Amino acid sequence: MSNPLNRRKFLGAAGAVGVTTALASCAPAMGMGQAKPNLDATIFNFALNLEYLEAAFYLAAVGRLEELDSVGGNSSKVILPAGFTGKNGDGVKFQSADVRAYANEVATDELNHVRIIRKVLGFGAVAQPTLDLGPAFAAAGSAASGGAITGFNPFANDLFFLHGAFIFEDVGVSAYKGAARLLSDTSAGGNLENAAGILAVEAYHAGMIRTLLYQLRDTQVTPALKVSDVVQAISNLRDSVDGTLDVDQGILENGAANIVLADSNGIAYSRTPRQVGNIVFLAVDAVKGGFYPDGLSGDFSKILAL
Repeated sequence: MSNPLNRRKFLGAAGAVGVTTALASCAPAMGMGQAKPNLDATIFNFALNLEYLEAAFYLAAVGRLEELDSVGGNSSKVILPAGFTGKNGDGVKFQSADVRAYANEVATDELNHVRIIRKVLGFGAVAQPTLDLGPAFAAAGSAASGGAITGFNPFANDLFFLHGAFIFEDVGVSAYKGAARLLSDTSAGGNLENAAGILAVEAYHAGMIRTLLYQLRDTQVTPALKVSDVVQAISNLRDSVDGTLDVDQGILENGAANIVLADSNGIAYSRTPRQVGNIVFLAVDAVKGGFYPDGLSGDFSKILAL
């Protein structure tokens, strides 16, 4: 975003939201027939809620959570495991310098996603909701493992951090993919193009996390569970709440590496906002709970019904 021209093009998307809304409202009077409802601002605010969560998770992991405040977030509304602040260098005690470097890079990307989406939305950007990165992870870990893993803390070590990241990353990719059909502004440098750009970055993140976990696939997490088993259990948990379709996969498929989460045509899966909500709330048809104990910021009734 250091290029002024690119920055102006991206920020121009905010104006495009308003222009498209105006055209949609005028369409019937202009004899243009049924106009596609403009949900761009709603979709971007839904995405902003997800980006707040990812940014908080990665920033806390590398001890930079205070930086969330600098882009309009609120680090005081992030629930963390007892005794862990995620601020001023108090992050995961990484054993691997490489994993620490990856975590720092992703933290910066997610922080920038919050920053740019808020700029696109302007005064319409929703505030950060309360985010649960403590008990919610413990609940997810217990549910995924059938109670074999209790008190799961993604900030405890490198491996648990990677498992925590795995819970989010594939969901972000499928969420942006599923939202593509709902966006109205398809102009050059507009909302759809920029959402696709964020999707691509999230896919890079997902591929990185899946690769790192694959390399550790035979590491024992518990006496009965290897890394590949835990990853598959997390995948199964996501599939159990997001609907009837099987659109999730672990890092092994028929015994072979499965780094890229895609269908038989090599195309990334889509999730509707409702399916994404089910995962982050850790319950079917819920409107709050899980990682968002008080719910999302904003009214998403129109898109949760799609």
